[in-house]
Amino acid sequence: MYAHFRPEERPFADKAWEWVRNAGEYHEVKRSDFLDPRQSYILETLANRHLDVVFRLDGGYEGAERRRALIAPDYRDIASEPMGMKVLSITSGDQKFISLQHGDYLGAILGLGLKRDKIGDIHVREDGCHVVVAEEITSFLHLNLHQVHRIGVMTDILELEALRTTESTLQPLDLTVASLRLDGIVSDVFRLSRSKVLVPIKAGRCRVNWKTEEDPSKSLKAGDVVALQGFGRFKVIEIDGITKKGRHRVSIGKFV
Repeated sequence: MYAHFRPEERPFADKAWEWVRNAGEYHEVKRSDFLDPRQSYILETLANRHLDVVFRLDGGYEGAERRRALIAPDYRDIASEPMGMKVLSITSGDQKFISLQHGDYLGAILGLGLKRDKIGDIHVREDGCHVVVAEEITSFLHLNLHQVHRIGVMTDILELEALRTTESTLQPLDLTVASLRLDGIVSDVFRLSRSKVLVPIKAGRCRVNWKTEEDPSKSLKAGDVVALQGFGRFKVIEIDGITKKGRHRVSIGKFV
């Protein structure tokens, strides 16, 4: 079962397989917290191994990145089962509000002591921010979230039908790099020295396509999404040939 999973993914794989077994053999229904795309893939892989199980992934809208899962015995119709999600609407009368970014909102929410797996996708707009959240934490957020990056804010809890989504904004960046190694591209994108990049990568704080990557020499390819904890994430848009000096032309999109 572990053939396609990394060692650090095994605790989640064990937990997901328990959900699947309990649904198929003991007729239990399990609704998970929000899963990232890698976790969703692991769960889907395991659920497909059990013929007596059905599952559903839902993040509140079509194309959601972070989604809750519902796992149930195969005789149960789960299409209309509630997924336990609401929309946290954040607004402010402060003009500085429009400068806030995705990381500011996420940091403010996690700063209240909440775990990331209770938070779905975050949609930042000029007039506010909509965050898909687990229904069970909405009252806590409404009572306690008063500031985002030192800017006073107001909150409201909405139904999913009121969600206003936004497309992820990618800041273009064109690089020429000596190789397609992970550490080299990461250092150029975040303007860090190679030595400062090696430490978080080897410490397991870097993810490629939502999968922990500790090998600095890993070669990146077009379509890869790379996240470095504490610095942000980016997508390799295109690898466009080699310069006369033998360097690789790489087009990057930084998530902002």
